[in-house]
Amino acid sequence: MTPETKGDRPPGPADDPDILAAAEATQAQDDIDDALYESGLPGVLGVADRAIARLEAVALAIGVLAMAFNTVANVVGRFVFGRSLYFAEEVNQALIVLVTFAGMSYAARHGRHIRMSAITDALPPKARKAMLVAISALTAVLLLVLAWFALSYVISQAGRGRVLPALRIPQWWIIVWVPAGFFLTGLQYALTALKNLRDPDIWLSTAVRDGYDLPQKDADA
Repeated sequence: MTPETKGDRPPGPADDPDILAAAEATQAQDDIDDALYESGLPGVLGVADRAIARLEAVALAIGVLAMAFNTVANVVGRFVFGRSLYFAEEVNQALIVLVTFAGMSYAARHGRHIRMSAITDALPPKARKAMLVAISALTAVLLLVLAWFALSYVISQAGRGRVLPALRIPQWWIIVWVPAGFFLTGLQYALTALKNLRDPDIWLSTAVRDGYDLPQKDADA
């Protein structure tokens, strides 16, 4: 038997224009360009959202590059000059906190947090939308509560006047990113819930639609 050519075989899922369009949209979402980021929020909220998005992207880029440079410099100092950088560990700890909690909000803004979507993907669009609203709202509440407790902890640490042993800077300068990250991420989920309530489409974030929201086909087609 000779293998079937594309013209000989019956059309399959890979030939469905709706599936191809959804795949292209998903690929476009995967290629994040922060310089071209457009907020899905109106007016002043959109301007503030774009500004925060730029700050997050800059903080993440600087944090990752600084960690790499600091680690390489410490290794070179240890094995080439026989002396490590005494502040390298504390610098990396501070940068890890920055990258982690700035990255939380960044990922929420772009709909990149890991989702267990096996159940929601099997639901009809209206039920999937309702579940996404509920999940976004509950996540927002949880993160905002965590932001409040984290802020209380930062204030208590600032009152104690503790400093880092090597860098000699106040400890709260480092952990202030924790409540900031919780708050911005919680705000993103709250805005996502509101957008899903007001918009007919299904949104993973204020700027990213659900890529699996395909038009329903006639069962007999």
